[in-house]
Amino acid sequence: MSISRRGFFKAMGATAVALSVGKPMAAEASLQTENELYGVLYDGTKCVACHGCEYDCAEAHGFTDFDLPKNPPFRKTDDKHRTVVNLYQTSKGEVPRKIQCMHCNQPACDAACLTQAMHKTEGGPVIWREDKCMGCRYCMISCPFDIPKFEYESTNPRIVKCDMCIDRINEGEIPACAYNCPEEALLYGKRSDLIKEARKRIHDNPEQYVDHIYGEHEAGGTSWLYLSSVPFDELGLNTKIQHTSYPGLTKGFISSIAPVDILLPAVLLGIYEATKLNAKTEEEI
Repeated sequence: MSISRRGFFKAMGATAVALSVGKPMAAEASLQTENELYGVLYDGTKCVACHGCEYDCAEAHGFTDFDLPKNPPFRKTDDKHRTVVNLYQTSKGEVPRKIQCMHCNQPACDAACLTQAMHKTEGGPVIWREDKCMGCRYCMISCPFDIPKFEYESTNPRIVKCDMCIDRINEGEIPACAYNCPEEALLYGKRSDLIKEARKRIHDNPEQYVDHIYGEHEAGGTSWLYLSSVPFDELGLNTKIQHTSYPGLTKGFISSIAPVDILLPAVLLGIYEATKLNAKTEEEI
């Protein structure tokens, strides 16, 4: 497929601007609106591992062939399961934990995405935008929580992960898992309010909770927060993860890289954009 010289440089020029300007501006915006982010508080002391949230999530996202295995073993999210609930053997017996995208305040997947297909919305959810994705899968490599998954068996593969039911939120509803949880283990709301509620629960019942809100500071803070009756490492959560956001750790490194190394992704992305532009033109003809 031929690429016109004009189309190539036009696309590459726009890409260079986006890479050099767009990302820092997006990161700054996330910091400025952090107190207005929305999220979900998962209270592990209320969860009974009914797996209802898994069914609700599957239904909300059109996974009609969803089937929960009998006596499910330890599982990770995959291209057909945006959330899973596992039981962990802990110092207090079996304790459940729900796994899904953490919706970081400053997501590493967003920062790593050359086309901004991974996008942190103003309200909190981190979403994947199919029309912008070039299939590099850098988001999968960069995520400190190993969440984005690729549809390897599909002829038109997508990146799949929890999007906090962004469509429902846009319609004034709340995430399906939080809406239907029979034990009210999931609470949706403004992140700052969720943190206040979590601290209140810890203060009022110190014997019931570990004195920590997982996600308040981890990886720079996340929109998904956890309360637990046992140490978080007993639930498979990484307790050694730094409090600085992953994009924040790269600032000094990026400034020290030679310009040619920084421009290489722009060149590759320019080719990709120009190819799309050329293909669209041929279709119109």
